[in-house]
Amino acid sequence: MDDSKPDGKLPEPVQEGSIQDTVETSGNPNADDSFGFRRSSEKVKTFPQSPGVYLMKDYSGIVIYVGKAKNLRSRASSYFLKGAQQEYRTGNWVHEICDIDYLECESEVDALLAESRLIKDIQPRHNREQKDDKSFPYLMISTREDFPRVEITREPRDKGVKLFGPFTSAGALRGAIQVLQRVFRFRTCSLDIEENDPRWKWFRPCLLASIGQCTAPCNLRVSKEEYRKDIRRLQTFLEGGKTRLLAELNCEMQSASKAMEFERAAKLRDEIRMLQRLDDRGELETHVQPEVFFIDPKKGLAGLKKVLQLPARPRTIEGVDIAHLGGNETVASLVQFIDGLPFKPGYRRYKIRDVSGIDDFRSIHEVVSRRFRRLSQNQEALPDILLIDGGKGQLNAALAAFRDQQVTPPALLSLAKRDEEIFLPGEAESIKLSRHAFALRLLQYVRDEAHRFAQHYHHILRRKSQME
Repeated sequence: MDDSKPDGKLPEPVQEGSIQDTVETSGNPNADDSFGFRRSSEKVKTFPQSPGVYLMKDYSGIVIYVGKAKNLRSRASSYFLKGAQQEYRTGNWVHEICDIDYLECESEVDALLAESRLIKDIQPRHNREQKDDKSFPYLMISTREDFPRVEITREPRDKGVKLFGPFTSAGALRGAIQVLQRVFRFRTCSLDIEENDPRWKWFRPCLLASIGQCTAPCNLRVSKEEYRKDIRRLQTFLEGGKTRLLAELNCEMQSASKAMEFERAAKLRDEIRMLQRLDDRGELETHVQPEVFFIDPKKGLAGLKKVLQLPARPRTIEGVDIAHLGGNETVASLVQFIDGLPFKPGYRRYKIRDVSGIDDFRSIHEVVSRRFRRLSQNQEALPDILLIDGGKGQLNAALAAFRDQQVTPPALLSLAKRDEEIFLPGEAESIKLSRHAFALRLLQYVRDEAHRFAQHYHHILRRKSQME
C-alpha cells in the first residue's frame, strides 16, 4: 500500500497488471463477453503469489467487484472455475467479468485495509450485493475518552469516533485487530477508564495485558499521553501510512538511542520489526485467540442492584474463600471491591484456628465470625454485599456466623463454581444469570480474586513450613 494516498486512493505510478491499465486492457461495449472472460482467466495466471487486492471489471471497464487475497493468483483464479459459476454468491455475476487487475500489498492486513478503502471509494455494485441485508462491519475508535478503545461495530456512531471501513469480513477484521494489537497494544474492552480516578490502580488487568497485547490503562500502567500516541500511530497505519509510520518510528528510535533511553529505543525497535512482519501470521480468520471477557464495573453494580433487589446501587463488595492442602494449613482470604474495582488495602487473610481437618463450612463460619465481630465492635461500616465462594452449605455457614455474633448481615449470597449458580438466604431455588451478564462477570471477578489471594497465602505458608 502506498503512503502518499492515505485516503485510500490508488497510487499514480503502478506496475504492469495494475488497475491503471483499465483504459488499455478493458473491453469495449461491443466486445464479446465470453472472450473477455476467457482473456481474464488467462491473465490471472500471471498474477503474483503474494497478498493484494484484485479488481474485476465489466465490458465498459467499470469495476464491479473488489476482493482481497493472501495469494492473488490462487484466489483470483477461483472465480474462473466451474464451481464459481454455480456458487450462489458469485454465479449470477461472474459472467460479466471482462477484465481483472490487481494491486499488490505487503501483507494480508494491508490487503484487508486496501480492500476496505477501495470498496468505500469505488462502491462496486456486486460488493454491495454481498451484504445480504446486513450492514458491513466497521473498525471504530472512540476519540473522546481518556484512553480510546478500539472495537468492531455494525452500527457506528456519528460523533466522538473515528471510523475505518466498511469491511467485507468481520472474521478477517477481528484477526487483523489482534495482529495490530501486538504492535500498538490498544484496548478493546468496554471499561469507562478515567485518568484522574485513582481507584483504577487497584484494578486487575485482563489476559491481554499479561500476554503483552495491551498497555493496561485499566491499571493506570500507561499515561494518557503515551496511550494516545499509540492510537495516533494505529490511525496512521489504518489510513495507509505504513511507510511514513516506519520512518517516524525509526527517527524516534534513533533519537531515543542518542539520548541513552535504551529501554524506549528497544521498545520502538520491536514495534518496527512487528510492523515489518505483519504477514508472518497466517490466515486472519482462522488464527483468532479465545475471547477475553471484560468486566464493566458500573454495569456490573447496576445489574447486582437489580438481581438482589437492593434499594440503591451497591458500592462495597467483600468476597471470602477457603484454601487448604490435605487438611493441613487451612487458610482463608477476604478481598474488598469498591465501586466494582479491587481495593487491595482492604484485603485480609486468616489462618484457621478452631477447625481441624477439611471442613469448609466451619472454616467459613470462623472467618465470617472474626471479620464481622471486629467490624461490629469497632462500629465500622459493613460492606453492601458479602460473597461466599460455594453453594448452599457455605451460605448457611455464613448465616449461622452472623446469627451467633448477633450481627445483622449485609446482602449475602454464594456463588457455586460448577454451574455458576447464585444462592440467596431463604430462597429454595438458585438464580442462574446469562454467562454474559455484567452482574455475573463482576461476581466471578470477586470470587476468582478471593480464590487467587487465598491460594497465594497458602503457598507462602507451605513454603515456610517446608523450609523449617
